[in-house]
Amino acid sequence: MPDPLRATGALQSSSILVTGGTGNLGREVVARLRRQGAHVRSLARHRAGPLPGVESVVGDLTDPAMARAALAGVDTVFLTWPLLESAPAHGLVEELVASAPRVIYLSSAAVDDEAARQSDPIVQVHADMEAVLHRAGLRPVVLRSDTLASNARGWAVQIKAGDVVAGPDIAGTAVVDERDVADAAVAALCARDDGPADRPYVLTGPEVLSRTDQIAELGAALQRRRLRFEAVPPDLARTRMLADGRPDRLVEALIAAAVHRPESHRVTDHVERLTGRPAGTFARWAIDHVTEFC
Repeated sequence: MPDPLRATGALQSSSILVTGGTGNLGREVVARLRRQGAHVRSLARHRAGPLPGVESVVGDLTDPAMARAALAGVDTVFLTWPLLESAPAHGLVEELVASAPRVIYLSSAAVDDEAARQSDPIVQVHADMEAVLHRAGLRPVVLRSDTLASNARGWAVQIKAGDVVAGPDIAGTAVVDERDVADAAVAALCARDDGPADRPYVLTGPEVLSRTDQIAELGAALQRRRLRFEAVPPDLARTRMLADGRPDRLVEALIAAAVHRPESHRVTDHVERLTGRPAGTFARWAIDHVTEFC
């Protein structure tokens, strides 16, 4: 049965703020909203090229004044929160309460509602943000996404250089195509009836994949190259990521996720509930993005 949040038509009168609008997921959401006919304001920390029909704003959600300006005249928000911001988002939440938009929050499928503390800092940020939004009475629609397929773009340099991809061996998850997450997000953003707001939607792909599985699928897409994944110890992974210029806090968060986040065997039909079609496979994603790895 279709979920009550499925979009029922174009919303030409809506004004929607998409935070992180130039990222891998955000730009997919922006493109779909434009096709729906909504007025879109895209917020990003850094200036990007102009997008036809999109109001682009440069700003930082952690600055309440910037958040207030970005929210002006907006009735719906697709909210992502910077993963390196461990401090509670009280300033932003106060602005959200004052402007009273509908909020669709992108969280993590790794959030454990029964745990006093989450497995790693990244998941803890999401759990804390969900709690802050609910306590403020905003009744957000929470979309908990599993690992995005687009994260595989981080292996492109190694794949172009050889047949071995080395990195920390993060536990397997039901990797989900960011295009499916974008479709689900747009269904929630454009819905006329929010339905129940007391339960999250958990967006997954159709199968649980390890790093080895993902690398093999990429190899198959690349004219059957024999790619292989090589797990490296946390200390070596940390050294390499720091040498690549990644921020210290991000590196530590990623290492903590690799070491402490448990494997997930959960596969849901929530993408289909929201969009009306099943989630796509990582193999399909790899074929569609093969040129990025050549």
